[in-house]
Amino acid sequence: MTLTVPLVLLLAVVVVLLLRFKAVGAGAAVAVALFGFYLAHTGAADTVNQLVTAFTDALPGISR
Repeated sequence: MTLTVPLVLLLAVVVVLLLRFKAVGAGAAVAVALFGFYLAHTGAADTVNQLVTAFTDALPGISR
């Protein structure tokens, strides 16, 4: 059985944990979120999406 978790949910958990353990401040978290939001509306969005897809596709192969 394969369990899939959306990458957005996983990244949200990471941000919450970083804020919880004070590894990053709220201002920095907001700045990074806004940067990601605006980056998604540029020509770089396809390249970033392809890189993340390639990385997540490679993860199952690492454990073998």
